Amino acid sequence: MKKFKLGEIKIKKADPQQLTDKLLLINLYITQGLTLFIGLIWILLQKRNPIHILNFPENAHFVFWGLGLAAVMLVVDFLLTHIVPEDSMDDGGINELLFGNRPLWHIIVIAAIVAVCEELLFRGAIQHSLGPYWTSILFAVIHVRYLRHWIPTGWVFLSSYGLGYIYIHSGSLWAPILCHFLIDLFSGMVIRYRRAS
Repeated sequence: MKKFKLGEIKIKKADPQQLTDKLLLINLYITQGLTLFIGLIWILLQKRNPIHILNFPENAHFVFWGLGLAAVMLVVDFLLTHIVPEDSMDDGGINELLFGNRPLWHIIVIAAIVAVCEELLFRGAIQHSLGPYWTSILFAVIHVRYLRHWIPTGWVFLSSYGLGYIYIHSGSLWAPILCHFLIDLFSGMVIRYRRAS
Protein backbone atom coordinates (compact mmCIF):
# COMPACT_ATOMS: atom_id res chain seq x y z
CA MET A 1 0.00 0.00 0.00
CA LYS A 2 1.37 3.39 -1.04
CA LYS A 3 2.02 5.86 1.76
CA PHE A 4 0.25 9.21 1.61
CA LYS A 5 2.65 12.14 1.69
CA LEU A 6 1.31 15.59 2.43
CA GLY A 7 4.15 17.17 0.43
CA GLU A 8 2.91 15.52 -2.77
CA ILE A 9 -0.30 17.55 -2.80
CA LYS A 10 -0.11 20.21 -5.47
CA ILE A 11 -2.47 23.14 -5.58
CA LYS A 12 -2.86 24.88 -8.88
CA LYS A 13 -5.16 27.55 -10.16
CA ALA A 14 -8.16 26.00 -11.84
CA ASP A 15 -9.32 27.35 -15.16
CA PRO A 16 -13.12 27.73 -15.02
CA GLN A 17 -13.36 26.37 -18.56
CA GLN A 18 -11.91 23.06 -17.31
CA LEU A 19 -14.79 22.60 -14.86
CA THR A 20 -17.55 20.27 -15.91
CA ASP A 21 -21.12 21.16 -15.03
CA LYS A 22 -21.28 18.21 -12.63
CA LEU A 23 -18.06 19.23 -10.86
CA LEU A 24 -19.25 22.83 -10.58
CA LEU A 25 -22.56 21.75 -9.00
CA ILE A 26 -20.86 19.29 -6.63
CA ASN A 27 -18.50 22.07 -5.54
CA LEU A 28 -21.41 24.49 -5.05
CA TYR A 29 -23.52 22.08 -2.99
CA ILE A 30 -20.60 20.87 -0.86
CA THR A 31 -19.55 24.46 -0.19
CA GLN A 32 -23.08 25.44 0.81
CA GLY A 33 -23.44 22.34 2.98
CA LEU A 34 -20.23 23.27 4.81
CA THR A 35 -21.45 26.85 5.15
CA LEU A 36 -24.70 25.64 6.71
CA PHE A 37 -22.89 23.20 9.03
CA ILE A 38 -20.39 25.85 10.22
CA GLY A 39 -23.20 28.36 10.71
CA LEU A 40 -25.24 25.94 12.82
CA ILE A 41 -22.23 24.92 14.94
CA TRP A 42 -21.21 28.57 15.45
CA ILE A 43 -24.74 29.50 16.56
CA LEU A 44 -24.86 26.54 18.96
CA LEU A 45 -21.46 27.55 20.40
CA GLN A 46 -22.96 30.98 21.05
CA LYS A 47 -25.60 29.16 23.12
CA ARG A 48 -28.33 30.32 20.74
CA ASN A 49 -31.06 28.29 19.09
CA PRO A 50 -30.81 28.13 15.24
CA ILE A 51 -34.52 27.30 15.02
CA HIS A 52 -35.34 30.47 16.95
CA ILE A 53 -33.12 32.51 14.61
CA LEU A 54 -34.97 31.08 11.60
CA ASN A 55 -38.45 31.59 13.09
CA PHE A 56 -40.68 33.19 10.51
CA PRO A 57 -41.76 36.68 11.66
CA GLU A 58 -45.35 37.34 12.65
CA ASN A 59 -45.63 40.42 10.43
CA ALA A 60 -44.46 41.09 6.88
CA HIS A 61 -42.24 44.01 7.90
CA PHE A 62 -39.12 42.06 6.87
CA VAL A 63 -40.41 41.84 3.27
CA PHE A 64 -40.13 45.61 2.83
CA TRP A 65 -36.55 45.59 4.08
CA GLY A 66 -35.60 42.67 1.81
CA LEU A 67 -37.38 44.00 -1.28
CA GLY A 68 -36.13 47.55 -0.69
CA LEU A 69 -32.47 46.62 -0.42
CA ALA A 70 -32.77 44.18 -3.34
CA ALA A 71 -34.21 46.96 -5.53
CA VAL A 72 -31.40 49.36 -4.56
CA MET A 73 -28.74 46.71 -5.14
CA LEU A 74 -30.14 45.74 -8.53
CA VAL A 75 -30.20 49.38 -9.67
CA VAL A 76 -26.60 49.94 -8.50
CA ASP A 77 -25.51 46.68 -10.12
CA PHE A 78 -27.20 47.71 -13.39
CA LEU A 79 -25.40 51.08 -13.29
CA LEU A 80 -22.06 49.43 -12.52
CA THR A 81 -22.36 47.07 -15.49
CA HIS A 82 -22.95 50.05 -17.79
CA ILE A 83 -20.35 52.43 -16.30
CA VAL A 84 -17.46 50.17 -15.31
CA PRO A 85 -15.40 48.34 -17.95
CA GLU A 86 -16.55 44.72 -18.30
CA ASP A 87 -13.14 43.20 -17.54
CA SER A 88 -13.01 44.93 -14.12
CA MET A 89 -16.24 43.15 -13.09
CA ASP A 90 -15.01 39.74 -14.28
CA ASP A 91 -15.50 36.80 -11.90
CA GLY A 92 -13.51 34.40 -14.06
CA GLY A 93 -16.60 33.11 -15.84
CA ILE A 94 -17.95 31.14 -12.86
CA ASN A 95 -21.40 32.78 -12.85
CA GLU A 96 -21.71 32.26 -16.60
CA LEU A 97 -20.87 28.55 -16.19
CA LEU A 98 -23.20 28.19 -13.22
CA PHE A 99 -26.27 29.88 -14.69
CA GLY A 100 -25.71 30.01 -18.46
CA ASN A 101 -27.55 26.80 -19.36
CA ARG A 102 -29.40 26.15 -16.12
CA PRO A 103 -33.21 25.66 -16.20
CA LEU A 104 -35.25 28.24 -14.28
CA TRP A 105 -36.28 25.80 -11.52
CA HIS A 106 -32.63 25.00 -10.80
CA ILE A 107 -31.68 28.70 -10.70
CA ILE A 108 -34.44 29.17 -8.09
CA VAL A 109 -33.14 26.20 -6.06
CA ILE A 110 -29.53 27.45 -6.19
CA ALA A 111 -30.55 31.00 -5.21
CA ALA A 112 -32.63 29.70 -2.27
CA ILE A 113 -29.94 27.34 -0.95
CA VAL A 114 -27.18 29.96 -1.21
CA ALA A 115 -29.33 32.64 0.43
CA VAL A 116 -30.31 30.49 3.43
CA CYS A 117 -26.87 28.92 4.00
CA GLU A 118 -24.79 32.08 3.61
CA GLU A 119 -27.13 34.33 5.58
CA LEU A 120 -27.40 31.84 8.43
CA LEU A 121 -23.59 31.78 8.69
CA PHE A 122 -22.76 35.42 8.02
CA ARG A 123 -25.70 37.36 9.45
CA GLY A 124 -27.02 34.74 11.88
CA ALA A 125 -23.71 33.58 13.37
CA ILE A 126 -20.68 35.72 12.44
CA GLN A 127 -22.38 39.12 12.65
CA HIS A 128 -23.56 38.25 16.15
CA SER A 129 -19.89 37.87 17.16
CA LEU A 130 -18.06 40.41 14.99
CA GLY A 131 -20.62 43.01 13.94
CA PRO A 132 -21.58 44.00 10.38
CA TYR A 133 -18.25 45.66 9.41
CA TRP A 134 -15.91 42.70 10.06
CA THR A 135 -18.55 40.27 8.83
CA SER A 136 -18.65 42.17 5.54
CA ILE A 137 -14.87 42.06 5.20
CA LEU A 138 -14.95 38.30 5.74
CA PHE A 139 -17.87 37.96 3.29
CA ALA A 140 -15.89 39.83 0.62
CA VAL A 141 -12.79 37.70 1.23
CA ILE A 142 -14.62 34.38 0.84
CA HIS A 143 -15.97 35.55 -2.54
CA VAL A 144 -12.43 34.96 -3.75
CA ARG A 145 -13.30 35.02 -7.44
CA TYR A 146 -13.92 38.78 -7.19
CA LEU A 147 -10.71 39.65 -5.33
CA ARG A 148 -8.72 40.29 -8.52
CA HIS A 149 -10.62 43.53 -9.05
CA TRP A 150 -11.34 46.16 -6.41
CA ILE A 151 -14.73 47.27 -7.79
CA PRO A 152 -16.56 43.91 -7.40
CA THR A 153 -14.76 43.30 -4.10
CA GLY A 154 -15.97 46.68 -2.82
CA TRP A 155 -19.45 45.97 -4.15
CA VAL A 156 -19.59 42.59 -2.36
CA PHE A 157 -18.47 44.33 0.87
CA LEU A 158 -21.15 47.04 0.55
CA SER A 159 -23.80 44.46 -0.33
CA SER A 160 -22.88 42.43 2.73
CA TYR A 161 -22.97 45.53 4.93
CA GLY A 162 -26.43 46.32 3.56
CA LEU A 163 -27.59 42.79 4.36
CA GLY A 164 -26.24 43.21 7.90
CA TYR A 165 -28.00 46.57 8.21
CA ILE A 166 -31.41 45.22 7.24
CA TYR A 167 -30.92 42.24 9.56
CA ILE A 168 -30.40 44.61 12.49
CA HIS A 169 -33.27 46.93 11.60
CA SER A 170 -35.82 44.33 10.58
CA GLY A 171 -35.00 42.05 13.51
CA SER A 172 -35.37 39.01 11.26
CA LEU A 173 -32.88 36.88 9.37
CA TRP A 174 -35.54 36.49 6.68
CA ALA A 175 -34.97 40.06 5.45
CA PRO A 176 -31.37 39.42 4.29
CA ILE A 177 -32.32 35.91 3.13
CA LEU A 178 -35.09 37.35 0.93
CA CYS A 179 -32.79 40.08 -0.42
CA HIS A 180 -29.93 37.64 -1.10
CA PHE A 181 -32.33 35.22 -2.82
CA LEU A 182 -33.78 37.93 -5.08
CA ILE A 183 -30.34 39.24 -6.09
CA ASP A 184 -29.01 35.78 -6.94
CA LEU A 185 -32.24 34.79 -8.70
CA PHE A 186 -32.35 37.94 -10.81
CA SER A 187 -28.64 37.75 -11.65
CA GLY A 188 -28.93 34.07 -12.58
CA MET A 189 -31.95 34.75 -14.80
CA VAL A 190 -30.20 37.65 -16.55
CA ILE A 191 -27.19 35.44 -17.31
CA ARG A 192 -29.41 32.54 -18.40
CA TYR A 193 -31.78 34.47 -20.67
CA ARG A 194 -29.22 36.94 -22.01
CA ARG A 195 -27.22 33.95 -23.23
CA ALA A 196 -30.34 32.31 -24.67
CA SER A 197 -31.23 35.43 -26.66
